[in-house]
Amino acid sequence: MVRPGSGRIENQVYSNRVLRSEFDRNWVTTVLRGNFVKYTATADHARIDVLLADGSSKILIFNKGGYVLVGGGGISHYSKPHKAITV
Repeated sequence: MVRPGSGRIENQVYSNRVLRSEFDRNWVTTVLRGNFVKYTATADHARIDVLLADGSSKILIFNKGGYVLVGGGGISHYSKPHKAITV
């Protein structure tokens, strides 16, 4: 269980270290041109559990309208702001 208020607020972030992401039910998926997929939060506190290449994990929390763009080669762009909690 994640304690409320734990973690830190991050601004615009991108990563190529993501091995796997699991989105909760509060996301809608759209396929875009250029081989990008956009995941948009449909509710506040939308959650993503992320496994990084170094074996660490993070929980990312977004407010409604926040989004993640995922492209070829595992590149991920996260909208601002969002909360990142290292697990």
